[in-house]
Amino acid sequence: MQTRQARFEVATKGRGTTDITRQVQDAVCSSGIRVGLCHVFVQHTSASLMLCEHADPRVRRDLEAFLARLVPDGDPLFAHVDEGPDDMPSHIRAILTNMDLTLPVRDGRCALGTWQGVFLYEHRSHRQRRQVMLTVQGDG
Repeated sequence: MQTRQARFEVATKGRGTTDITRQVQDAVCSSGIRVGLCHVFVQHTSASLMLCEHADPRVRRDLEAFLARLVPDGDPLFAHVDEGPDDMPSHIRAILTNMDLTLPVRDGRCALGTWQGVFLYEHRSHRQRRQVMLTVQGDG
């Protein structure tokens, strides 16, 4: 079994999703591993990763509408507001949606379903630079 790691940066435009499927697939292809697992991890506490429908952007807009209702910015319940009214809601959103994914690798690529894409989900209101770490393990 072999292990390879890669890291890349994602510049976000503020709250919302960024499709990182291509960067993940490129890293897996470059690893030389043909069969195994790819672990994807975002190194932040106010951004997350998700495997989601990529054909219809309304799915991601609906998810954002749901989370805005569930965890609104500026809720007086939250004491942790050091970086603004979106600070604690961003942490809660990240915890609810997960900061990592594990994907199967087959034939040197992530074995995603037809309608699946890998997205970084930015939970802060302002632009950010996020680091994504991939660990690919398996056989070449």
